[in-house]
Amino acid sequence: MLIVGILLLAFLAIGMPIAYAIGISGFAFFLQHPELPMTIIAQLPISQTQNFTLLAVPLFILAGNLMNASGITNRLIKLSTVLTGHMRGGLAQVNVMLSTLMGGVSGSAIADAAMEARILCPAMIERGYSPGFTANCTAWTGLITATIPPGVGIILYGVTGEVSIGRLFAAGIFVGIFLTAVYMFTVWIISGRKGYKAERARASFQECMQAIVENIWALLFPILLLVGLRIGVFTPSEVGSFACVYAVFVGIFAYKELSLKKLIQTLGESVMDVGGIMFIIALSGIFGYGIPFDRIPDLISNAILGFSTNRYIVLFIILFILIILGMFIDGSVVILLFTPIFLPLAAQLGWDPVHFGILFCTIITMGNMTPPVGLAMSAVCTVLNVPISEYIKEMWPWFWATVLAVSVLVFFPGLVLALPRLLF
Repeated sequence: MLIVGILLLAFLAIGMPIAYAIGISGFAFFLQHPELPMTIIAQLPISQTQNFTLLAVPLFILAGNLMNASGITNRLIKLSTVLTGHMRGGLAQVNVMLSTLMGGVSGSAIADAAMEARILCPAMIERGYSPGFTANCTAWTGLITATIPPGVGIILYGVTGEVSIGRLFAAGIFVGIFLTAVYMFTVWIISGRKGYKAERARASFQECMQAIVENIWALLFPILLLVGLRIGVFTPSEVGSFACVYAVFVGIFAYKELSLKKLIQTLGESVMDVGGIMFIIALSGIFGYGIPFDRIPDLISNAILGFSTNRYIVLFIILFILIILGMFIDGSVVILLFTPIFLPLAAQLGWDPVHFGILFCTIITMGNMTPPVGLAMSAVCTVLNVPISEYIKEMWPWFWATVLAVSVLVFFPGLVLALPRLLF
């Protein structure tokens, strides 16, 4: 697998699409083992996608796109402004709150960052917020979106590691709210230093309630998902189907903005999104075949445990490795390839799979915001025409705030697991 890993990194370094890099490097493993029948290479991509629970991934991607096409975004911006516009760093606080509310809609950090870069960021720069600060605020708060259910990365982890998706969703709610508080405090500190003012006066109670009522369909979405899973009405795959039906209902009957033309356009966009991620998932089956065959989990576990057997030190070693991987490789790929390696080691040392999974997905998604390859960073900087050097210059408060938040979650697992234990 060493040669396979080197080939994967080499292919990624020369700019080969991720799916092809995974598939071709995985094929090299079979060339090293002529005793293995080549027919397995054709079978693995098919068997990798023949997982009923995995249906939740394309269904939630479609549901998120349908919700966005239903006019939900502009309403959420209004609600975010009403709730946080009076705080120091007004529009930046709105940016943070919008990412939190979008978590129950899109579930994708990159999609959220790209959307906010187009809709909210031009107004921030026009109001005097520096482009570097604006880009970082938009990229890093996408981490909240990926954590609050239905996050696609969390679903992939649950499927790959055979961990309860319902419990992961429940844990993600607290972590998303906690990250919201951390990032709002970060904005408050930076805004005080740079003189960023409030956007508006404090909203009245009546205005707040009116904005909440206008957004009640979006706010109910993650709650209905959890309740449906908890009381056994839906399996994780079925709740994805419900999410799509719910999104169509909201778009056509509640907000009356989802026309037939928009619906067809959204279906086309969703096919492209789903095709990309499912192609990666399929070809990861070829790459992943060699991991247990060469006993990679045992080798890595022995290497790490040879350094230390302290459960906290081992966990921080794993998280550090994940940070490095997330900087260079797409988060979905890391989850698919490295969950079977690191989850057994974490479980061996007594870490709860749900707690570990939330930390895993948070750290991996964090790689989307960091150079050199961060996809959320690249999307935001491209849309706003911000040089990467300027982004990096203003990145560090956000980076260290995230590291501090993750450290708190490591040492206080009860905070992460309280809601899953209560509901499940």
